[in-house]
Amino acid sequence: MTTPADDGFATRAIHVGQEPDATTGAVVVPIYQTSTFAQDVVGETRAGYDYSRAGNPTRTALELALASLERGRHGKAFASGMAAADAAIRAILRPGDHLIIPSDAYGGSFRLIDKIGVPWGLTYSAVPLADLDAVRAAVRPNTRLIWCETPTNPLLGIADIYELAAIARDADAKLLVDNTFASPYLQQPLALGADIVLHSTTKYVGGHSDVVGGALITANDELGEAFSFHAKSMGAVAGPFDSWLTLRGLKTLAVRMERHCDNAEQIVDLLESHSRVGTVYYPGLETHPGHDVAAGQMHRFGGMVSFRVVGGREEAVKICSRTRLFTLGESLGGVESLIEHPALMTHASVAGSSLEVPDDLIRLSVGIEDIDDLIADLSDALD
Repeated sequence: MTTPADDGFATRAIHVGQEPDATTGAVVVPIYQTSTFAQDVVGETRAGYDYSRAGNPTRTALELALASLERGRHGKAFASGMAAADAAIRAILRPGDHLIIPSDAYGGSFRLIDKIGVPWGLTYSAVPLADLDAVRAAVRPNTRLIWCETPTNPLLGIADIYELAAIARDADAKLLVDNTFASPYLQQPLALGADIVLHSTTKYVGGHSDVVGGALITANDELGEAFSFHAKSMGAVAGPFDSWLTLRGLKTLAVRMERHCDNAEQIVDLLESHSRVGTVYYPGLETHPGHDVAAGQMHRFGGMVSFRVVGGREEAVKICSRTRLFTLGESLGGVESLIEHPALMTHASVAGSSLEVPDDLIRLSVGIEDIDDLIADLSDALD
């Protein structure tokens, strides 16, 4: 069975790389829980596999599916989103190189670049990526990478992928887009000119808060080879069972994302009208400064919502502790709704830096529960 490249998104998510097993006819890709593979002749493998760090059939199925959904040619699955981010940095940059990052980057990405990349010899500039003039001004002769998140975490800023790709090309640099918040269903950066797409597959791709993983996808053959080399050499690859869980989640990504978006839009309506809520951050709002760009490059606006509360940090912390269905916890993108206080949780690593987030900010990962129940729960916590 083959799946044409022009099949719909949900069809490709279910079928690409996932043909029925040739021996048994099993319609679900098996978990090849093995570390090594028998060779009949020295140096000649049966199906291109010799050792599971280098390649595993379950992981290959996931990588093929992810590459198809992002309209790329090469996908590599890693043990975590940060392992994928580290591989991207090591594959593209060298000591002495400069990169541009968002001024509201994810705390983990900032920590990787600032605490590990800088001692390794990198330099970086943190700029608001929505300000294209600021991005152009930040480019240096040794700039080799623009690191983009859109929407950003946790302030849901929007960057114009097409325009950033043009800036990167002019600078002889690469554009990497962290597509974790949008997922491949809502946004496909490679089609807009990006060179690399990064995912924490822990989030929307896996979708069930039961597996940790990451991925890099590209249409560039040289980059694809470099990512494969680094995955094999550094070893932070996705294991067979983790790959299988992620692949299972991927099959329902399209239907889940529609429900996430439906629910998030109604949560935004509640927050916008509530007297104890200040600014609401959601690219679906026409008042959002990046709304028009988001509307042009996203299918819908996602399941992530952030807002500031009247009463400051103390009140924000209290609200986070008063919900019943919105579970207080880090991460995002699962079927269950989560609530967190970024300044004290996911973004504590940027405290005291130029990327510090407001301490009255709350971030929601809106799940796929019944919306009436979610609205009631959040209303009770706010009141």
